[in-house]
Amino acid sequence: MDTPEQPQIYLITPPEIELGSFPALLGSVLDAHPVACVRLALSSKNEDRVARAADALREVTHARDVALVISDHLLMVERLGLDGVHLSDAARSVRYARKELGEDAIVGSYCGPSKHDGMAAGEAGADYVSFGPAQASALGDGSHAETELFQWWSEVIEVPVVAEGALDAEMIRTLAPYTDFFGIGDEIWSTEDPAATLATLIRAMV
Repeated sequence: MDTPEQPQIYLITPPEIELGSFPALLGSVLDAHPVACVRLALSSKNEDRVARAADALREVTHARDVALVISDHLLMVERLGLDGVHLSDAARSVRYARKELGEDAIVGSYCGPSKHDGMAAGEAGADYVSFGPAQASALGDGSHAETELFQWWSEVIEVPVVAEGALDAEMIRTLAPYTDFFGIGDEIWSTEDPAATLATLIRAMV
């Protein structure tokens, strides 16, 4: 994933999707806005369900030349013709994933609010590191990735960084100078018109 001056959009699917309608909805958002990558982030552990969702979304994304990665299911990447994997265990699996998938696959690493985990993931070969949530929320233990972390990372580390979780227009405006990608998920899917909501968030980057 390239990293131009203005941050790019990295879409994250909801944990549950309706296969009858979500691919078309995703397609409409991709047609409305430039998107660098889509992450299939289902909560389901049903292999058949995940595979069918991946097949459906791959058709939508690849037709538009958008990369599709999957959360954690490393063994499904090559089998389903996906572009890579997003690991949620910080740096622990990065080296193994790179070895299994090869140099061309996207290997991303979610590191919560931890600078240390981010640096370890980068050193292990991650294509990008993701920090979040971007601000405190009632979910989890309330910890979040401080703006100073993104600022420091952008000045010192060359590995691209994704800001994700608890994003709103104000937070996007704050982080835009320091992040390469915004990981946008529930922020748009929970609204009536995801494409219009995303337009509002994109405007906040400028």
